[in-house]
Amino acid sequence: MFLFYLPAYSPELNLIEIVWKQAKYHWRRFITWTQNTMEYEVNTLLKGYGDQFAINFS
Repeated sequence: MFLFYLPAYSPELNLIEIVWKQAKYHWRRFITWTQNTMEYEVNTLLKGYGDQFAINFS
């Protein structure tokens, strides 16, 4: 087992935070933050993740 020290809040080390940042600022522009809009946009992102939407770390 390896133990790594992580600061109390380090979003750059949390993979889901990286995905949400890409979703919010690069893949989609959320026009309104209503429940219907959010559901539609998140479903679109999840269905297209890997094909239409991908993260390149290089």
